[in-house]
Amino acid sequence: MKFFAYLVLMVCWLPATAVRAEEKPAPAAAVETLKKLVERQRELVAKAAQKTALVEMEDLRTEFQELVFSYDDYLRKYPEVAAGYVSYALLLGQPVLDERKRAAVLLLKANKLDPNLPLVKNQLGNYLAEEGKPLDALNYYLAAVKLAPEEPLYHYQIGVLLTEAREDFIKSGAWTRATIDQAMQDAFEQASMLAPGNAAYAYRYGESFYDLERPEWSAALTFWRAFEDKVTAPVEKETVRLHQANVLIHQEKFAEARGVLATVTAPALQAQKQKLVAQLPAQSAQ
Repeated sequence: MKFFAYLVLMVCWLPATAVRAEEKPAPAAAVETLKKLVERQRELVAKAAQKTALVEMEDLRTEFQELVFSYDDYLRKYPEVAAGYVSYALLLGQPVLDERKRAAVLLLKANKLDPNLPLVKNQLGNYLAEEGKPLDALNYYLAAVKLAPEEPLYHYQIGVLLTEAREDFIKSGAWTRATIDQAMQDAFEQASMLAPGNAAYAYRYGESFYDLERPEWSAALTFWRAFEDKVTAPVEKETVRLHQANVLIHQEKFAEARGVLATVTAPALQAQKQKLVAQLPAQSAQ
């Protein structure tokens, strides 16, 4: 689920927030206090990440609210520490609290105090994307990439934004379908290159060949065949073969597709397999 994937992501980012506080000329007490708040925040987010539904997080609401009060006190004492606004904004964005607009205000304040925080740019981009303002969101994502070009997430989110809001970009008059397709695929490719061990980025890059106005089926097949050699788990290999079969079907190489599908035996993949089998003609001669 989207909410809980975000919870895990936030756990990874929180330590960096505390480090930023040390880089600013903040009082030692401000740094130490923020570290404690961040650690408490990590603990609560980790607990929330173990829940499978929002209703199950209700027992954590009181603890989250207590942390909110602590952040209010912190910002009253140290109103010039950008990292304090960032960590607080991330907290308010949690599903338990769901105060996204207030979080955006805090992020804008942090951005004003320190315009060189890529996490802030990224989070503002997320907020604007969710608010239906993809062109504005892209500007913040690009700013995040400029500040942290080696962070794969920022490239990945550009790819997602260009895919999901394609029509908005075209309507703006500043983009064509061709430029969107190129930028989208470049973003996914960059994310996969920067995080070669991240299967999700690699899969999305592979799928980007289908998203093009004129799908590049041959290039997609080359990618999936090469990627099969990079995964080790049997179910992963079979998942990749499903992609290969999908491409082969679009290329009308039905006999070859049928042969690939015959190698997919994992019970968890049978529903996906059958959807592809249903696309095969009764006769599979090529």
